[in-house]
Amino acid sequence: MDFEMAPEARVPGRQVLITRRTFLERSAALAAALTLKKSSLAEITHYATPLDTSTLRLWIDPLPIPEIAQPIGSRPDPDDPSRNLPYYRLAMREMHQKIHRDLPPTRVWGFNNSSPGPIFETLSGQGLLVEWANELPTQHFLPIDHTLHGAESDKPDVRSVIHLHGGRTPAASDGYPEDWYMPGQSRVYHYPNRQDAALLFYHDHTMGINRLNIYAGLQGLFLIRDEVETSLNLPRGKYEIPLLLYDRFVLANGQLSYPVSPDPKAPWVPEIYCNAMLVNGKFAPFLDVEPRAYRFRVMNGSNARFFRVFLRQGNHEPDLQVIGSDQGLLAAPLTLKRVLLAPAERTDFIVDFAPFAGQNLLFMSDGLEIMQIRVAPASTKSVSFTLPQTLRPVPRTPETAAVKTRRLTLDEIMDKVQQSMGMLLNRTPWHAPITEKPALDTTEIWELVNLTEDTHPIHLHLVRFQVLDRRPFDVFLYQDKGELRYTGPVRQPAPEELGWKDTVRAESGMLTRIIVKFEGYTGRYVWHCTSSSMKTTK
Repeated sequence: MDFEMAPEARVPGRQVLITRRTFLERSAALAAALTLKKSSLAEITHYATPLDTSTLRLWIDPLPIPEIAQPIGSRPDPDDPSRNLPYYRLAMREMHQKIHRDLPPTRVWGFNNSSPGPIFETLSGQGLLVEWANELPTQHFLPIDHTLHGAESDKPDVRSVIHLHGGRTPAASDGYPEDWYMPGQSRVYHYPNRQDAALLFYHDHTMGINRLNIYAGLQGLFLIRDEVETSLNLPRGKYEIPLLLYDRFVLANGQLSYPVSPDPKAPWVPEIYCNAMLVNGKFAPFLDVEPRAYRFRVMNGSNARFFRVFLRQGNHEPDLQVIGSDQGLLAAPLTLKRVLLAPAERTDFIVDFAPFAGQNLLFMSDGLEIMQIRVAPASTKSVSFTLPQTLRPVPRTPETAAVKTRRLTLDEIMDKVQQSMGMLLNRTPWHAPITEKPALDTTEIWELVNLTEDTHPIHLHLVRFQVLDRRPFDVFLYQDKGELRYTGPVRQPAPEELGWKDTVRAESGMLTRIIVKFEGYTGRYVWHCTSSSMKTTK
């Protein structure tokens, strides 16, 4: 869905999602491809042999740390041609890289020479220009469903457009889904970076094949620093570890496979959950650390999987000192054992490994062992760290500041032609006229009414927001009569959700409220679900 902002704001379409349970109940043609209980993994992957990850030796590859992107020159600032900005060029390319020592190199897509791509590191207020060059092959190596809106057979198989998720970016540089371009072409985007220090990320945003392009590897991290963050003396350099988490279906030959339905009329399937958990592109890596404090910048880059990250040492779960979320620092540190991350959500936490000198820990998500952390023995050169008890002011936006409240539904819709279930945002297809038109520098409350059976992470481009609360309601009454009747008390956001956000979990059967100030730029922007269950209607 889009919204356009300031003199007027606009929102053309809405992305369509399919929920797994309803889909299984109402679409027998696709059910066999959606659950391992009714169909083998081999059938899902077109009878190719899946990788048995239990046969791979764990913790033998070091965790790769993406290189820092470097400018290749400078160009005039679009906002002030009298000065120059750093100019970067990142080329989208196909490459082969090993996800594990004992597997053949895997075909992936990435930027320059790596997948995930290089990490941008810049300062708040320091603008930069990026030329995103499409140097990909002309044929996609993953299956395209031409029944999806934006992926019709008359469009080229390979096309791309890059979005900086969480960036306060002019509309022309935001990566609108229909602004894609083909191999051999490029676009130059302007990122002013007029925002607080935060971990953002860049990724493909192409209409109709977005999930495939990201799955192939077109994503990377983008760090903004500022004086407030620097003054806190948080762990930096080799003591700050970026972790981009995602899962993939890997075959026995080491290659990626994207599940499809056996129905040739609608091969797209939602909510894929895969057999290999990757960290920065590597399966089951290890990380060597010193017995001192480290900062972890963690992002969920999966298509559908949620992560609940934590550390384990034997039967003990060390404390995580959580200091930030999507849009930067929290007001004060939080001591937590686990942090839940939906696709596109980020967390920022510090762990002091001094008490674990000479020991090994596991970085985990529920029952999944993702990475081993090896702590060096204690030495005479101990480095103590004291975490400040205040980080950055995060004043709560009063509800009285809102000039408008919008009630927006997440709906399941039956596609009678394809005999499959889809989900619309506010029952509005992509090609419909824009309906959400917030005015620049005004504040609104958005009520996300989830009528589906799944939790959907909802992302608004351009802006940051705060989570107000959630409340359960009678879904069937709302569906039948449009009447909102609450069935339980208001639920306050989790403590780690009290910072600035750009992605919120709209939970099943809940009305989730966020408060948003629409500021920055005018133009057309998108709001959508970040899960791979996105689909669009024609």
